[in-house]
Parts: sequence; structure tokens; C-alpha cells
Amino acid sequence: MPDPTEKRPMSTSDTPARDLLKQKEEFLKSLGIGTRLSEEMLAEYEHLVERLRVLESENAQLRAAVETNQAVRELLAKIERLEREKEDLVHQFRAVEASSSGFSERFQEIESELGNLANLLVASRQLHASLSPRSVMRRVKEVLAQLVGAERYAIYFVNGDKSALVPIASEGLTGEELANCPTGSGTLGEVFSSGRSLIADEGDPSHGTLANPPAVLPLTVDEKTVGVIAVYSTLAQKTRFDTVDYELFNLLGTQAAWALVSATLFAAAEHRLPGLEAFVDLSV
Repeated sequence: MPDPTEKRPMSTSDTPARDLLKQKEEFLKSLGIGTRLSEEMLAEYEHLVERLRVLESENAQLRAAVETNQAVRELLAKIERLEREKEDLVHQFRAVEASSSGFSERFQEIESELGNLANLLVASRQLHASLSPRSVMRRVKEVLAQLVGAERYAIYFVNGDKSALVPIASEGLTGEELANCPTGSGTLGEVFSSGRSLIADEGDPSHGTLANPPAVLPLTVDEKTVGVIAVYSTLAQKTRFDTVDYELFNLLGTQAAWALVSATLFAAAEHRLPGLEAFVDLSV
């Protein structure tokens, strides 16, 4: 009979529990490593996602900047083109303006010339519009005052022995200021003797004086000097003589005396016209 106290050999089913615990610990340990790896991978994934988001944002900003730069370049190119077009238009405008200015200046010159011719025509008609000595003298004074702009002036005729110039009409002068002038001396005598006008090209004619008249012109009939017109001063706004004034002086010098002499002779003939016999021998 076997001894109950005798030890029996340990079977495999009786393997200590520590083997299971060790396996459990190793499994759990492997699970812990996997968990850490998963956490690390998750963290890396989140980091990559965040980095991707940042890159996408930067990419969007860069794309917007590129689009903006392109728009700016297009805008600058358009501005350049508009500037060139503006310069072309400015050049064309200046050319047209210069041409227009030239036409305007020429038009003003022609208008001034026509105005001068009109003044001369009016003056000529005025001088010969009447055969009354008083009317002719009045018209001579109107030409001097209205067309020349004379304020103080006198008209002189030579006496019978041609020794003195006698004032026959005046304006703006007192009786004391009017006196006979010798034909051989003074400004009036010089103009009478030479038959040439003395007109001040420089200076203000409105500041003229009796001793220094700005304009003195001879009165001629058939190339003979019979008197002078002396302009002692002009209106305040008449500060210089223009081209038309010289033409008017020439007109007065050659036609005023003729008109006065003709009117005087007609009055002396008691306003009778000459008979036909006076014109018989006029044929050329």
C-alpha cells in the first residue's frame, strides 16, 4: 500500500500561476507599448493636421497676394496707357490751341485793320459831307475829338504875308492860351516851314503842353502848306498814338484844308454852282 506521505511528481497542469501572471504582464506591457505608440502616432497626426492647416492658410495668403500683385500690375499698366493717351491728347490740344491762337490773332489784326479803314472812311466822308465852312470845321473837330482822342487842340491858318499862324478854331484852350505863332520859329513854325509832321512816338500824349505838343501836322492844299493842326494833349485814356492815328493825321493834313478852302470859296460864291462853261475844257 503506498505511503501517503510519499511525494508525487508535479504535473503540467499544476504549473505555478506565476507563469500566467508573467504572460499577463507581458501582454499588458505590450498593450501599454501599443497604447503609447498609438498616442504618439495620434499626436503626430494632430501635429501634421495642424501643420497642414497652417500651410493651407499660408498658401491661400500667397495666392491672394499673387492675385493682388497681378491686379496691381494690370492697374499700373492701365495707368501707364492712360498717361500716354493723356500726353497725346495734351499735345493735340496744344497744337490745336496754338493754331487757334494764331487764327485768333490774325482775326484780331484783320478786325483792327477793318476798324481803322472804317475810321478813315468815316473821317473822309465827314470832311466832305458839307460845303458850309462852319460845318466842315465842326466835322474836323469831331474827327480830332472822337477818332483821334484829342482833348486840347487848335487849328491855325497862315496870314496873308505868311509871317504868322493865326488860330481859327480850338478846343479845351482859353483865349489867353491862344496866340499867333510866327512861321519862322517854334514847333508850329518848324512844321509849317518844312511841311512835315512832328508826332511824339514816345511819351504819354495826354501829358502834352502848349510848349511841347505831342502832335503837330501841316495842312496842305495843292502841295502848299496853308496852316497847321496842333494837338496839345489827348484824353487821359489815350496814352499813345496808334497806327490809325497816323493815318488820320495824314488824312486831316491833306483833306481838311481842301474841305475848308472849298467850303469857303463856295460860301464866297453865295452857294452858286459853277456853270457848264467852267467844265468845258476839263476833258483830258
